[in-house]
Amino acid sequence: MPVLAAIAPVRSLLIAIFMLMAGSGFMATLLSLRLERAGQGTILIGAVATAYFGGLVLGAIRAGQVVRRVGHIRAFAAFVAMLSASTLAYALIDGPLFWAGLRFIDGVCVAGVFVCLESWLNDRAEARTRGTILAAYMVALYCGQAVGQSLLGATGTLPGMPFQIASILISLAIIPLCLTRSSAPPPLEASAFSIRALLAISPLGALGAAATGLMLGAFYGLAAVHVRRLGLDLTETAAFMMIVILGGVALQAPLGHLSDRFDRRRVIVLSFAATAFVSMALALWPGGGVPLLVLGALFGGLSFALYPLCVAQCNDRLLAADRVAASGRLVLLYSIGAALGPLGGAVFMSVIGTGGLFLFIALCASAMLVFGLWRQAFFAPVPAPAQQDFQIVPRTTPMASLLDPNTPDDAAPAGQTE
Repeated sequence: MPVLAAIAPVRSLLIAIFMLMAGSGFMATLLSLRLERAGQGTILIGAVATAYFGGLVLGAIRAGQVVRRVGHIRAFAAFVAMLSASTLAYALIDGPLFWAGLRFIDGVCVAGVFVCLESWLNDRAEARTRGTILAAYMVALYCGQAVGQSLLGATGTLPGMPFQIASILISLAIIPLCLTRSSAPPPLEASAFSIRALLAISPLGALGAAATGLMLGAFYGLAAVHVRRLGLDLTETAAFMMIVILGGVALQAPLGHLSDRFDRRRVIVLSFAATAFVSMALALWPGGGVPLLVLGALFGGLSFALYPLCVAQCNDRLLAADRVAASGRLVLLYSIGAALGPLGGAVFMSVIGTGGLFLFIALCASAMLVFGLWRQAFFAPVPAPAQQDFQIVPRTTPMASLLDPNTPDDAAPAGQTE
């Protein structure tokens, strides 16, 4: 089926996620830079970033209840309206504690938006179009986030202008869904699955998801501060963030295909090793220029691929009926790690200096490298015929996993140890 024909039934949803990410995807960068310019300490900047991921954790747990109570369209409109209002509110009071509260609200709302959109996408997708729709969703999500970075310099003569533009884009995201002629999907229920059970089935996959959260949470919260302290101006900072996000799209598929052909644990270990190496290079690089952009693209490509690789590692060992519930635990592990990451990165930056951010990320990747090597040395891999095909998945909600073409009705091999 042609790509355009496959995504036609969900085009309004894809437009909505692009608009939302364009409006909200650069807020972490903008707020970090504003706090840095105001002379706030690195620890406080990290705490504001942590508040957002804390909201994501709560939203991932509770947003589904709101959707079941009032329906997808009403819940989506409520979450987007609250997100738009909180975005405007940043311009009212220029204070880190107030901003931390708003970031927490942002996290809850973004989690709710993802629950609505991803369950809706799954309901509209057919078995033969799930992979295409998931790929289109990922493109819309990351491209919106990357394009949004260009709004960092849209200050004009008013410091509140970026917040106003962001609020406009977020508000416009309501229109495609409110005017869609397709009916909202029924509520989706997932079976319970404990983190302890996930750790027992796939320690490398579960801990890898948490470690990826630590690394990317620290990056999103503090990377803009790092490059500004290197001497980059606002335009160069936006370009760096955009390059990292676009680089994150580029390497996911190639690394995933490698993990389908070889022992997936080996690809995960090599990816963590390469991430540690690139992070050390970023920690030591003293300025801007093309080398910084190249390193940023490599960092994005390697680190963004880690979460879907870890999901695939877990799926190799799970029953098909458990994958959606287990993906919820993986999202939760990632979000918990992302909530702690900015604080860890901030401590390293305060003690060591600007390069401490990527040194922290390198240490997280190195710890997982050692753990992965240990698992490889003492535990057998899943047989190649039993491995599921790799699929790029977002770090959002369990609903996205339902779009994975590898989620069949029949059971997959499960319970194997690494």
